[in-house]
Amino acid sequence: MQKNYLILLLLFSFYSCKKAASPPPLPKVNSFYKSVITADDRKTITPQEARTYHVNKTYQYEYRTGNPGNYEYNYDVKGINSVGDSVSGNINVSGKYGAGILTTDTISEIEINTEWISYGKLKAFDKKGNEYQLIVK
Repeated sequence: MQKNYLILLLLFSFYSCKKAASPPPLPKVNSFYKSVITADDRKTITPQEARTYHVNKTYQYEYRTGNPGNYEYNYDVKGINSVGDSVSGNINVSGKYGAGILTTDTISEIEINTEWISYGKLKAFDKKGNEYQLIVK
């Protein structure tokens, strides 16, 4: 009788230790939204973005594209670099982060990546690591 219990225990252990089949991978969702904004995004509006292009002059953005939860805003900005020189430019922002182009009196175009630090205020860095303090015009 003990042998029967032992056999049952071994069979139970053997069958219960099978690995569970992993679930199939989720299908990739096709979207025209980019996970990261680049400086070149502000230069052109794609046909998908053109369908949702919106201008509202009561807000500080120049225009916005996208759908609720995935808006991309375009702003004119001005500010100073770490030395105190004046800079100005145009950026695109989606969520907290963005990218764009700044100009100074001596340099025609500086590609930057931005991050909101407060309402209407951004911190930006160029490829060389220089920091810029910006405000929305």
